[in-house]
Amino acid sequence: MHALVAAVACAAIALWLGSAFGQTRDGRLVDTPTAEFHFARLIYSSAPGSRRGWGGAWDTDYPDAEYHLMQGIKRLTRVDGQSVDYYGEGGVLITLNDDRVFDYPWLYAVEVGQWYLSDPEAALLREYLDRGGFLMVDDFWEEYEWSVFVASMLRAFPDRPIVELGEDHPLLHVLYDLDQRTQIPGRGGQRPGTVPHWRGIFDDDGRLMVAINFNMDMGDAWEHADDPWYPEPMTALAYRFAVNYLIYSMTH
Repeated sequence: MHALVAAVACAAIALWLGSAFGQTRDGRLVDTPTAEFHFARLIYSSAPGSRRGWGGAWDTDYPDAEYHLMQGIKRLTRVDGQSVDYYGEGGVLITLNDDRVFDYPWLYAVEVGQWYLSDPEAALLREYLDRGGFLMVDDFWEEYEWSVFVASMLRAFPDRPIVELGEDHPLLHVLYDLDQRTQIPGRGGQRPGTVPHWRGIFDDDGRLMVAINFNMDMGDAWEHADDPWYPEPMTALAYRFAVNYLIYSMTH
């Protein structure tokens, strides 16, 4: 009888641990997220010669972008999203030397025309994406910044091409039909001579792993959602794109 009680107790404890904790690749128990969706932002180092200096541009628009976007997600969807306050509490900041990244299936990286990924970071990013993670990159412009972005991405995926998303790709239609291909501007307005591109990297099964927003700035559209000088239609469009990215990442 005592053995049966002990077995039941152990099973109950294991069930509680499984619901409250997750495991890293080496078997350690770690805290896991409690909400269905968290806004996870990637912390990275700057590329050599970056105008942002060594500390990186990863915190651009932080935490206002998270604060406003999560309100939109909670208002526009039934996803159980973790709210973020004015100070960033509730958001997630993560590096690519931290196994906790596997707890967050949706990862956002801003100003990736300034980033630098080391070989170990690139290897962890590849594992994260191969295991079902989704990366959205945003707010980088023109060919030089594109080349900086690609230099680090090639460390993760030297064998996978970056391709343009077709008008019929599910990412653009999973909830909202987004066919406008309108450039979502930063706070400085439209950049003459730049053409917006929606690009991506796919796995062997055709799942989009990396959503690439080039020559546009959705982060500014989220950040300035309550600023009367920023065009409301651009914020509304940026919200719809974010919702589509989220729903796609959770269903593919």
